[in-house]
Amino acid sequence: MEQCLTPSEMKKLSVAERILMVEELWDSIAAEQESLQLTEAQKTELDRRLNSREASPDEGKSWEEIKRRLETSK
Repeated sequence: MEQCLTPSEMKKLSVAERILMVEELWDSIAAEQESLQLTEAQKTELDRRLNSREASPDEGKSWEEIKRRLETSK
C-alpha cells in the first residue's frame, strides 16, 4: 500500500529521504519524455555542461558516487 505524505510530513524526512523522493518523482516524469520539451536556454546549458565534462572528465563526481553517499547517510 502506498503512503501519502502531507507537505509538513515531508519536511520531517531527512534530506537524503527527501532527495530520494524527488528522484522517484523525477523518474516518473522522465518516463513520459514525449511531453517534455527543452527550451533553447536549457539546450544551451546542457551543451555547456557536456563540453565542460568532456574538457575535464576527472572533475566532479558521478551520479553513482553521489547516490551511494546519500543512501549511506540514511
